[in-house]
Amino acid sequence: MPYIKDPMAIETRSMEIIAPYLADFHLDEQTIKVYSRIIHAAGDPDYANIIKVHPEAIAAGIAALKAGCNIFCDVEMVRTGINKRRLAEFGGQAFCLVADETVAKEAKAAGITRSMAAMRKFGTQLNGAIVAIGNAPTALFEVLTMIKEDNIKPALIIGVPVGFVGAAESKELLHTTATVPYITVLGNKGGSPIAAASVNAVMYMLGR
Repeated sequence: MPYIKDPMAIETRSMEIIAPYLADFHLDEQTIKVYSRIIHAAGDPDYANIIKVHPEAIAAGIAALKAGCNIFCDVEMVRTGINKRRLAEFGGQAFCLVADETVAKEAKAAGITRSMAAMRKFGTQLNGAIVAIGNAPTALFEVLTMIKEDNIKPALIIGVPVGFVGAAESKELLHTTATVPYITVLGNKGGSPIAAASVNAVMYMLGR
């Protein structure tokens, strides 16, 4: 059975297949790239109906990355999926503290999830940074609380936690109340690959 073997050809053909699914959404070129990367990562064209991209999200992400911002992740799977070599070209790094022993102890003492404790630990480092959340709704809730109560202001939130407990609610809250730019997918869908794909979609738009 013949099949495509060249990586670039595979990606090109994938984007050609995805394009018709976006034709009726009247998206600009940059937003199409974000939608396409998410759909490609999920293997699910239905994502086109649930993706929400804040009007300033892509521009804010590009500006932050060009300025050398860091990316703070809720889980290692998100951090692993980010193109860190490309990120380093602009002076940024990707961080995750969910496995940190101190964070684990603080989470246990406070009776909260490790991802919540990790976001608290990042604290003011989130200012001007990109926050990428693909697994833990509690991390997204925590960041939104920090924005409201502690004046924390990330440049961009990519909030796409997956699951059935708090995931849809946290993303709805992001979509309806966030005072900073965001990329999200409504409902229960999402996940670490979607978060990483969204980060990479914005990153790949940068020139040198």
